[in-house]
Amino acid sequence: MCTSIVVNKQKTIVGWNLDLLDMEYRVRPAGDGVYIEINDAKEGWLPLFGANARGDFVGMPTCWPFDARSNPEGEGENILLLDIDLLLRKKTLQEIRKIASGRNIFSLPGVTFMSALSDAEGNVLHIIPGQGSLYYEKPEYKILTNFSPFKQDSEKHPWMGWDRYNKADEMLRNAPDDFDVKDCFDVLRAVAQEVCPTVVSMVFDVQERMVYWCENRKWDQVNQNKLN
Repeated sequence: MCTSIVVNKQKTIVGWNLDLLDMEYRVRPAGDGVYIEINDAKEGWLPLFGANARGDFVGMPTCWPFDARSNPEGEGENILLLDIDLLLRKKTLQEIRKIASGRNIFSLPGVTFMSALSDAEGNVLHIIPGQGSLYYEKPEYKILTNFSPFKQDSEKHPWMGWDRYNKADEMLRNAPDDFDVKDCFDVLRAVAQEVCPTVVSMVFDVQERMVYWCENRKWDQVNQNKLN
């Protein structure tokens, strides 16, 4: 599961709920970024989500239902590696946008991971492997949960997050111009999950390069880290 939001009002504010079941994770703050890492049995700790000092943010919701077009077949680019390259500043959002528009993007076998990417200017790139990509130049706000924006609600799955999307959309559609970190946490709290639990809720104030996060829905225990 998961919910990603980007809001461009007086500030660019990015929000991310990581909903995770039966996987080991850790939050690793550093001067150049705050990374949510997943412990992979083969590769070790992988920085798959988070914010960097350049102003980029990487979220990666799972798409439900699974779409076999995302399986790795033939030549193409692995979406996990593209996400890591943006997070570690090896590529820019515009470079990844160009790759996504010209090459086949695939996920892992049997799992359709999507990308919810943004940069310091508040531009947003959504990539759905096997289906395509959508680029938004500094939109007022954008949301990605766990359904394909190309399919909307034409296919049903219990974890697709249609209800979370609509709740976030309602709140952001009526959000004030001074939408800030606290407001973003309010949205994340409203769409947090317990069955597939929300283990990290993260907010990135892009202008200030400040990252805020709490774990396991402990909304009164917020950490923060200034990026250099």
